[in-house]
Amino acid sequence: MPPVCQADLWAARAERAVGVTRLPRMGSRSAVVACVPTVVAELIAGGDPLPDAVELMVWDGHGSAPGRGPDIDVWVPPFLWSPDGLDDVLAALPRLRVIQLTSAGYEQYADRVPPGAVLCNGRGIHGGSTSEWVLAAMLASLRRIPEFVRAQDERAWEHDLGTDELAGKRVLIVGAGDLGENTATRVRAFDAEPVLVASTARGGVHGVEELPDLLPDADVVVLVLPLTDRTAGLVDAQFLARMRDGALLVNGARGPIVDTGALLVELSAGRLRAALDVTDPEPLPPEHPLWTAPNLVLTPHVGGSVPGYPARAAALVANQLSRFAAGECLTNVVVEGPLRR
Repeated sequence: MPPVCQADLWAARAERAVGVTRLPRMGSRSAVVACVPTVVAELIAGGDPLPDAVELMVWDGHGSAPGRGPDIDVWVPPFLWSPDGLDDVLAALPRLRVIQLTSAGYEQYADRVPPGAVLCNGRGIHGGSTSEWVLAAMLASLRRIPEFVRAQDERAWEHDLGTDELAGKRVLIVGAGDLGENTATRVRAFDAEPVLVASTARGGVHGVEELPDLLPDADVVVLVLPLTDRTAGLVDAQFLARMRDGALLVNGARGPIVDTGALLVELSAGRLRAALDVTDPEPLPPEHPLWTAPNLVLTPHVGGSVPGYPARAAALVANQLSRFAAGECLTNVVVEGPLRR
């Protein structure tokens, strides 16, 4: 594996500091061949020029694998592309050194990074938009907006002072990376108190082992951490039982972090409220009980689906390609593949 320099890498239940790969110079290679989606290629072409050593080719996920597979050094999978055929694609890319995602989550790629390659996520692309969704979901639930919209459909003027406010609330944010930091900034703007949690305690951030003691004092619990083997099912019946009566759970991360059955029990009993942008299973089948669960705000995984996403994704990809061509450190490395033999 090439030498490393410092960066943040999500692992275990949140994040920890590890190396970011410094890739070697290309040697006899005359170009870095990068395979990117059409929208990314078009936006890069309209921006600052890439180094002459970088050659772009386009693949939008149609067919079994991109053309010129043996030449590709860097691959940017299409956003929301289903990786069901990932093994076939990777088998067609023998020179692959970098998989650059434009999503913050990377769980479907984490254990399939080829030898000698690295996996980079889209940290910095979705922090603002996802934290906006978190804030909107909190306010919608606290101010009972879904109920008032349903009343509007019935032309019923249901004046009720029983709504709540975000001001003064203690908001426990599980995940202290880009999404968590952006969420904390927005929470403070509404005169609420953010409490950040990561896998390891550091200045101003609690460690995940402190969760049992932090949960009973939280009015809102926000999930913005990656899905890993250790975070899957983190929010189980015991976790939910430690939340105070009337507390709100907001999941802007990944569905399998929450035990859906355990959450349904709490929602149906009226003890907790929830706002979910992600579910387990996902997409949610029409007959699933979450659709009719009380005290729930539900959206179809739209936290990062905003007009500004493509430009931010293209800027990150362009920066990474320039770094790769120069043999410089890449950012956002979350997994390093095994050494090549």
